[in-house]
Amino acid sequence: MGLVSVLLVSFCVLSVLGIPTTLDGPFKPVTVPLDQTFRGHAVDLPDTDPRVRRIVQGFEPEQISLSLSTTHDSVWVSWITGDFQIGESIKPLNPKTVASVVRYGRLRFPLIHKATGHSLVYNQLYPFVGLQNYTSGIIHHARLTGLKPNTLYYYQCGDPSMPAMSSTYYFKTMPASGPKSYPSRIAIVGDLGLTYNTTSTVDHMIGNSPDLVLLVGDVCYANLYLTNGTGADCYSCSFSQTPIHETYQPRWDYWGRYMQPVTSKIPIMVVEGNHEIERQVENQTFVAYSSRFAFPSRESGSPSTFYYSFNAGGIHFIMLGGYIAYNKSARQYKWLDERSCQECMRVAMEDLLYQYGVDVIFNGHVHAYERSNRVYNYKLDPCGPVHITVGDGGNREKMAIAHADEPGKCPDPSTTPDEYMGGFCAFNFTSGPAAGKFCWDRQPDYSVYRESSFGHGIFEVKNETHALWTWHRNQDMYNSPGDQIYIVRQPEMCEPKVSQKC
Repeated sequence: MGLVSVLLVSFCVLSVLGIPTTLDGPFKPVTVPLDQTFRGHAVDLPDTDPRVRRIVQGFEPEQISLSLSTTHDSVWVSWITGDFQIGESIKPLNPKTVASVVRYGRLRFPLIHKATGHSLVYNQLYPFVGLQNYTSGIIHHARLTGLKPNTLYYYQCGDPSMPAMSSTYYFKTMPASGPKSYPSRIAIVGDLGLTYNTTSTVDHMIGNSPDLVLLVGDVCYANLYLTNGTGADCYSCSFSQTPIHETYQPRWDYWGRYMQPVTSKIPIMVVEGNHEIERQVENQTFVAYSSRFAFPSRESGSPSTFYYSFNAGGIHFIMLGGYIAYNKSARQYKWLDERSCQECMRVAMEDLLYQYGVDVIFNGHVHAYERSNRVYNYKLDPCGPVHITVGDGGNREKMAIAHADEPGKCPDPSTTPDEYMGGFCAFNFTSGPAAGKFCWDRQPDYSVYRESSFGHGIFEVKNETHALWTWHRNQDMYNSPGDQIYIVRQPEMCEPKVSQKC
């Protein structure tokens, strides 16, 4: 399974007693034995659960969420008005009938500032008799500007002329960009879904009081359902005869309603995964993903919602997409090269990321947790990035429990093509213990720790050289980490090979 999405963090130029640092490495590989007790609860919340039901009336806003722009002085507010429709005959709502207005200010009353945004409706249509089509409510995105750093703001969104305004919510802006200015805690999670285990992950995450949430692909898993609402843990296993890979789009609305208590107060930044492909008429893909979230693509010079960048204080984040072309001739690669401060994706971009001194790469897609030593081109390298897989948010497909280095688990090379790269990018190792083989026969030396458990991570940049990474398992107490390490940057030894432009 290739990488779904990549998040890159480069923090510019204290080890705590009991917490190791990357300077203590490289560490010997550890695989935590599978605990069958904690594999359950990967069951989706039903549409009768009160947390996913529509509770607003008429065109009152719901599914309210925040996302960051490129810098601290701007934030996006998104919401939906009106209800979705699903069936063989649907009539889309007219976005022009409801205004997109946000009133905001540093005092709860009066809200003296006003931002006007834009709105849209998207459809998920299938050209086959018997399949149900979907049209969304009216989706609104408004960008708030002129914000002060590290400041609490109150806001309402909606259409004041109806009147149909939301309750008053609040958020805190990011610190100003620059060294010695960092958000306190950043939650990082992948493959979240909307199961009972998701609720445990989110509860634990809220308990850690993050300032920002990063979702590295695979959001609500609407594509594990037929259009009639029948779902399965494995779509291809249960619905192999369908003429097209169907989806049940109301799962997106359920997810937005469930997440609103979090996303209306804490910005969430999302990048696409394979479960957001959702192919429909005219071969359109990623329509729900691109419509429902606000992305700082234009602000960061990106022509796509699949890849973009932003600052959170002194941290520069680059969100890269694994489901759009990323080879050296692709627009994404060129965009990254202009702004840089899955296996195939690693092959295509690893040299560039290494040259720019990227410190951490977060991945989703694989439903388990794994952290590496600092590594470059499969070799231990004190200047290479740390790779962390956090695809264990709680989705319906359950945990990934097999490893390619276990007997009988190594895939056939002919089964690993990548349509976005064109052809094959994975070959036998040419050096090291796995030379001449497609897979290692034991846990690789670059892999430090791996475990099949649901959870989330917290990333805390302490200063210009030290960042604390903590992985929290759902089955643990709130103050008991499953994995923890200080990632230490050594600018005197690992100076970027090229100057950063971000």
